[in-house]
Amino acid sequence: MKNPKEQTNKKLLIEIGLVLLTGAGKFLFMDYLNWRLLFIVCAITFWVLYVVFIQKKDKEALHMWGFRTDNFWKVTGMVTPFGVIAIILFTLIGWYQNTLNFTWHLLPILILYPMWGIVQQFLVIGIIAGNLQSMKTYKIPAFINIILTAILFGLFHYPFWWLVTGTFFLALFYGYIYLKQRNIYVLGIFHGWLGALFYYTVVGRDPFLEVFGKYF
Repeated sequence: MKNPKEQTNKKLLIEIGLVLLTGAGKFLFMDYLNWRLLFIVCAITFWVLYVVFIQKKDKEALHMWGFRTDNFWKVTGMVTPFGVIAIILFTLIGWYQNTLNFTWHLLPILILYPMWGIVQQFLVIGIIAGNLQSMKTYKIPAFINIILTAILFGLFHYPFWWLVTGTFFLALFYGYIYLKQRNIYVLGIFHGWLGALFYYTVVGRDPFLEVFGKYF
């Protein structure tokens, strides 16, 4: 019979592999084939079903991953100053670059993008950083865990270098917060809001048109 620790490590590694496979799918379906909406819907559906499946087997799984509300306001207080500084910085960079693009398209993205942000935070911060922290056999120092996760999160946004840079620094901060206070909801919502504003200020792109433009 296998050692329970080995079984746990195997599950953690399989989950990390599934995240990497999802990331590879992003490059194929979103960047190469431009099937953005289809990929997002399929990725969200798969991972929601996976979470439901695991939750039925392990009632503590949701709490362990950070799907919790008991520390919601505490974590909100921790990330709000970072968010305010980030928004000011985004606006200044956009003004300097002349890439500010505040249109009504921003409003639906501010509503929809946090849902995708929660998925992204769950996959990269929750599973990658969380699983590396939970490994029973191989202990990785927290700062190395955070840096590796941030690099991976940045690379998932290649080839858009503003996004690579922005998400790298975002993941450094979020990784630190997550390993101390696991809460995917707060990190995902802030990721969605900051990501939306980043597109319409620094990057100068319109994700609403990129995702939904072909359907109107």
